[in-house]
Amino acid sequence: MPGIDESLLEAMRLPGARGASLVDWISGLALGAVGEAPGGDWEATAAETAELGRLVAESGSLAAGGGPGGGDAGTGKEPPVEDLIATTGDAYHLLRFVSTPFDSTVFLHLWLDRNDGNLALARIRLAEMADRLVLG
Repeated sequence: MPGIDESLLEAMRLPGARGASLVDWISGLALGAVGEAPGGDWEATAAETAELGRLVAESGSLAAGGGPGGGDAGTGKEPPVEDLIATTGDAYHLLRFVSTPFDSTVFLHLWLDRNDGNLALARIRLAEMADRLVLG
């Protein structure tokens, strides 16, 4: 089972990949990063995407089940949201939440060129990577 560095390098082999990182959305820290950073700074990018990820992950209306009493947000067992896609004029930012045995507060962030990348393929591959990722 691959660790952080192996998973990020695997993400960079996707067509159109410009950069990839693993971010803790509670602390806003990049636990690992490869390739280019949006804006040129992985730490700033990690902090900004963590804020976005935290808002989505803590949203009760977006959790599994989609309403009052739905889903298991906050239990720490499964992230309440699978992934998040932000689209810009020239890129996609795909945030894939990772289920972990402890607190599930990390996500993989893939920065994908819009012209050269395949968003559907990237979602599938990132989900597979997240399932195999070993943290610890």
